[in-house]
Amino acid sequence: QVRLVESGGGLVQTGGSLTLSCAASGLTFSFSTYYMGWFRQAPGKEREFVAGFSWSGGNTYYADLVKGRFTISRDNAKNTVYLLMNSLTPEDTAVYYCAADRTYSSGRRNFANLYAYWGQGTQVTVSS
Repeated sequence: QVRLVESGGGLVQTGGSLTLSCAASGLTFSFSTYYMGWFRQAPGKEREFVAGFSWSGGNTYYADLVKGRFTISRDNAKNTVYLLMNSLTPEDTAVYYCAADRTYSSGRRNFANLYAYWGQGTQVTVSS
Protein backbone atom coordinates (compact mmCIF):
# COMPACT_ATOMS: atom_id res chain seq x y z
CA GLN A 1 0.00 0.00 0.00
CA VAL A 2 1.39 3.36 -1.04
CA ARG A 3 2.09 5.67 1.84
CA LEU A 4 3.05 9.33 1.57
CA VAL A 5 4.42 11.18 4.57
CA GLU A 6 4.93 14.93 4.49
CA SER A 7 7.26 16.84 6.76
CA GLY A 8 8.85 20.25 7.03
CA GLY A 9 5.85 22.39 7.79
CA GLY A 10 5.85 24.98 10.53
CA LEU A 11 5.56 28.63 11.43
CA VAL A 12 7.51 31.20 9.43
CA GLN A 13 7.44 34.96 9.08
CA THR A 14 6.42 36.79 5.94
CA GLY A 15 9.23 36.66 3.43
CA GLY A 16 10.68 33.50 4.91
CA SER A 17 11.27 30.11 3.37
CA LEU A 18 10.37 26.52 4.08
CA THR A 19 11.12 23.24 2.38
CA LEU A 20 8.52 20.50 2.52
CA SER A 21 9.40 16.87 1.97
CA CYS A 22 7.21 13.94 1.02
CA ALA A 23 8.59 10.44 1.42
CA ALA A 24 6.88 7.61 -0.42
CA SER A 25 6.85 3.99 0.66
CA GLY A 26 4.99 0.81 -0.14
CA LEU A 27 5.33 1.46 -3.84
CA THR A 28 4.58 -1.35 -6.25
CA PHE A 29 6.51 0.30 -9.04
CA SER A 30 9.56 2.51 -9.24
CA PHE A 31 9.07 5.93 -7.68
CA SER A 32 10.27 7.50 -10.92
CA THR A 33 7.11 6.26 -12.65
CA TYR A 34 4.81 8.20 -10.33
CA TYR A 35 3.54 11.67 -11.09
CA MET A 36 3.95 13.72 -7.91
CA GLY A 37 1.98 16.76 -6.89
CA TRP A 38 1.62 19.26 -4.08
CA PHE A 39 -1.74 20.72 -3.13
CA ARG A 40 -2.82 22.98 -0.30
CA GLN A 41 -6.02 23.73 1.53
CA ALA A 42 -6.65 26.83 3.59
CA PRO A 43 -9.49 27.00 6.15
CA GLY A 44 -12.83 27.41 4.42
CA LYS A 45 -11.33 26.96 0.97
CA GLU A 46 -11.14 24.14 -1.50
CA ARG A 47 -7.99 22.13 -1.99
CA GLU A 48 -5.90 23.74 -4.72
CA PHE A 49 -3.05 22.68 -6.91
CA VAL A 50 0.36 24.08 -6.05
CA ALA A 51 2.91 22.18 -8.15
CA GLY A 52 3.37 18.98 -10.10
CA PHE A 53 6.30 16.92 -11.35
CA SER A 54 5.75 14.40 -14.09
CA TRP A 55 7.20 10.90 -14.02
CA SER A 56 10.93 10.51 -14.36
CA GLY A 57 11.35 14.25 -13.89
CA GLY A 58 10.14 15.21 -17.33
CA ASN A 59 8.11 18.34 -16.65
CA THR A 60 7.17 20.64 -13.79
CA TYR A 61 4.06 22.74 -13.39
CA TYR A 62 3.07 25.48 -10.96
CA ALA A 63 -0.01 27.37 -9.96
CA ASP A 64 0.17 31.01 -11.02
CA LEU A 65 0.07 32.13 -7.39
CA VAL A 66 3.33 30.35 -6.56
CA LYS A 67 5.21 30.52 -9.84
CA GLY A 68 8.63 32.04 -9.32
CA ARG A 69 8.50 31.52 -5.56
CA PHE A 70 8.06 27.76 -5.17
CA THR A 71 10.17 24.98 -6.67
CA ILE A 72 9.21 21.33 -6.84
CA SER A 73 11.94 18.74 -7.10
CA ARG A 74 12.30 15.03 -6.64
CA ASP A 75 14.98 12.55 -5.65
CA ASN A 76 14.03 9.23 -7.17
CA ALA A 77 16.80 7.42 -5.31
CA LYS A 78 15.21 8.52 -2.02
CA ASN A 79 11.59 8.15 -3.12
CA THR A 80 11.08 11.74 -2.06
CA VAL A 81 9.59 14.87 -3.56
CA TYR A 82 10.30 18.34 -2.20
CA LEU A 83 8.66 21.74 -2.30
CA LEU A 84 10.94 24.70 -1.71
CA MET A 85 8.87 27.72 -0.78
CA ASN A 86 10.39 31.19 -0.84
CA SER A 87 8.99 34.67 -0.23
CA LEU A 88 6.14 33.28 1.79
CA THR A 89 3.12 35.44 2.57
CA PRO A 90 0.18 34.92 4.94
CA GLU A 91 -1.85 33.90 1.88
CA ASP A 92 0.32 30.78 1.66
CA THR A 93 -0.95 29.59 5.04
CA ALA A 94 -2.59 26.20 4.54
CA VAL A 95 -2.27 22.50 5.06
CA TYR A 96 0.00 21.21 2.32
CA TYR A 97 -0.63 17.77 0.89
CA CYS A 98 1.55 15.52 -1.19
CA ALA A 99 -0.16 13.44 -3.85
CA ALA A 100 0.91 10.70 -6.24
CA ASP A 101 -0.43 8.85 -9.20
CA ARG A 102 1.17 6.24 -11.36
CA THR A 103 0.85 7.56 -14.86
CA TYR A 104 3.10 8.19 -17.80
CA SER A 105 1.29 11.40 -18.49
CA SER A 106 3.64 14.35 -18.72
CA GLY A 107 0.95 17.01 -18.96
CA ARG A 108 -0.36 19.34 -16.31
CA ARG A 109 -2.38 17.45 -13.67
CA ASN A 110 -3.86 20.12 -11.47
CA PHE A 111 -7.07 18.41 -10.35
CA ALA A 112 -7.09 16.52 -7.09
CA ASN A 113 -9.20 13.68 -8.49
CA LEU A 114 -6.36 12.78 -10.84
CA TYR A 115 -4.25 11.53 -7.95
CA ALA A 116 -4.77 8.14 -6.34
CA TYR A 117 -2.59 8.54 -3.26
CA TRP A 118 -2.44 11.28 -0.64
CA GLY A 119 -0.43 12.12 2.43
CA GLN A 120 -1.88 13.32 5.70
CA GLY A 121 -0.76 16.91 5.19
CA THR A 122 1.59 19.28 6.96
CA GLN A 123 0.61 22.69 8.31
CA VAL A 124 2.34 25.79 7.01
CA THR A 125 1.59 29.03 8.82
CA VAL A 126 2.99 32.35 7.66
CA SER A 127 2.77 35.19 10.15
CA SER A 128 2.53 38.82 9.12
